[in-house]
Amino acid sequence: MVHVDPNKVNSVKNWKTLESPTEIRSFLGLAGYYRRFIENLSKIAKPLTLLTQKNKTYVWGDKTKNVIYTDHKSLQYIFDQKELNMRQWRWIKLLNDYECIIKYHPGKANTLGTRLDMSTAYHPQTDGQSERTIQTLGDMLRACVMDFRGNWDTHLLLVDFSYNNSYHKSIKCAPFEALYGHKCRSPVIWAEVDESQLIGLEIVQETTEKIMQIKERLKMTRDNQKSYADKRRKPLESNVGDRMLLKVSP
Repeated sequence: MVHVDPNKVNSVKNWKTLESPTEIRSFLGLAGYYRRFIENLSKIAKPLTLLTQKNKTYVWGDKTKNVIYTDHKSLQYIFDQKELNMRQWRWIKLLNDYECIIKYHPGKANTLGTRLDMSTAYHPQTDGQSERTIQTLGDMLRACVMDFRGNWDTHLLLVDFSYNNSYHKSIKCAPFEALYGHKCRSPVIWAEVDESQLIGLEIVQETTEKIMQIKERLKMTRDNQKSYADKRRKPLESNVGDRMLLKVSP
C-alpha cells in the first residue's frame, strides 16, 4: 500500500491558524504554487483572498477554516509524486485539463508486428512526408534572416516565390507549373502576354498532358518509396485460433 511519509507532511497538517493578512498572503502563495493540481483553487480560496483586502475586518470563521482543510487535502497528493524532469512536467501541463487513464503497453506484447511512432506536432521529424518540406523552408528562412537581418520579414514574398518556382524531383517540375500548367515569369523580366498564348482546346490538351505527367512521376516516386519500405517489412503470419484486429470502415 502506498501512503505519504508523515514526516514530510507534518508541517502542513500542523499548520497554525492564520492570524493576520500577511500570513494569509504567505499561505496563498504556497497554495498557488500547486494551483495546477487543485481544482477551482480561486473559488476555494476566495474567503481567504477577501481577508487580504484593505478596509476589511479580519474575521476567522467556518468558511475560512474549510478552505484551509480543503487545500491540505489536495496538497497531500502532491507529495506522492517523485521529482519530475522537464519532459514529464510538459506532459502534466498537457494532460491537466483532461480526465484520462494512462496504461503502459509494453512492446513485447505487440504480436501483430505493428508500431505507431509518436512525435511532437509541427516538429521537423513529425512525418516523412512533411520532414523534407519543413527542413527546406527552415533553411530558406534562415538564409533570408542572415541576408536581410532587420527587415527580413518584408522579403518573405520572395522566399515564397522562390520555393513555388523551384524544381521538385518528385513531380519533375515546379509547384507553380504543376498548378497552373505553365512556368511562372520572373518579376524582374515581367512582360505583357502576347497573342501567342494558348487558348481553347490547346490549353486543355496541354493541361491534361501535364496532369498525366505529374501522376506518372508521383507514381514512380511512391513505387520507389514502397520498395524501400518493403525491404524492412516482415510478413505477417497467423495461425488458427489467433486473435486478430478487424478494421471496420466508418
